[in-house]
Amino acid sequence: METVLVTGGAGFIGSNLCEELLAHNYTVRCLDNFSTGHRYNIEPFLSNPNFTLIEGDIRDLDTCRKAVDGVDYILHEAALGSVPRSIKDPITTNEVNIGGFLNMIVAARDAKVKRFVYAASSSTYGDSKSLPKVEDKIGRPLSPYAITKYVDELYADVFARTYGIECIGLRYFNVFGRRQDPNGAYAAVIPLFVKKFISHESPTINGDGEYSRDFTYIANVVQMNLLAMTAPAGSEAVNQVYNTAFGERTTLNQLVGYLKENLAQFDGEIANVEVVHGPNRLGDIPHSLACIDKAKKLLSYNPKYSMRDGLREACEWYWENLK
Repeated sequence: METVLVTGGAGFIGSNLCEELLAHNYTVRCLDNFSTGHRYNIEPFLSNPNFTLIEGDIRDLDTCRKAVDGVDYILHEAALGSVPRSIKDPITTNEVNIGGFLNMIVAARDAKVKRFVYAASSSTYGDSKSLPKVEDKIGRPLSPYAITKYVDELYADVFARTYGIECIGLRYFNVFGRRQDPNGAYAAVIPLFVKKFISHESPTINGDGEYSRDFTYIANVVQMNLLAMTAPAGSEAVNQVYNTAFGERTTLNQLVGYLKENLAQFDGEIANVEVVHGPNRLGDIPHSLACIDKAKKLLSYNPKYSMRDGLREACEWYWENLK
């Protein structure tokens, strides 16, 4: 039985990966310091003999070495997300997202893991105005967070060429779904808006609401991680970076309409909750849309959930877990 280390395994994406890997009969090791992840996300797995939790920080190299010992694959999700958080505190973002990444990939190299799959970000496209976003055409980063994620890609490329470690980066586009935390100052837009609507409070849209995103349901992201992890060794598919998205653009105004439509099925009053508009956020790009042709060609990626399909499932989950 092969062993997979999921860093940040108690987080939103990480816990969904742990769940899927256990369902596929992998031995799963979770490394998390619970700075943004939650114990309740992994509570169902703790009694599984194929699941091990290591509580520790990727900023500590010894912890990383302990975590990777005997591991076949690494899915590196641990990071400090959020553009606004990185603008407020660039030093900690850098320490975790670059220093921690370097610790993990060094530990992976020394432990001779088969493959290092890591969470990259669509923020890497920066001020590039071209749509859809194609992997080999990026702009200048617009936030400290975006810089850290691009540096991770550069490190992965150098480690692949210099040390022969197989790496695959997945540029996530606005992932959403079950277990995404609606609380805290840096909550993502979908769970934040859902929480507001359920409470009959007005969510705030930054700007006029015509900024658009390629919102990507968690099941598609899990699918991409497994495809990246299991792609044939030495094939053209490895040592690449891939857009991880559905390939469809939704404005924030449209998003609000879809959320109301789904949540009003549970509570008709939600349809009448007004939204308010605030200023645009620093570091935000106006539009984001992924080209997923590369992933389709090299990884046989076939996303099963459109944004609206995923939103229906996500709203059902939030209604059960937030109300």
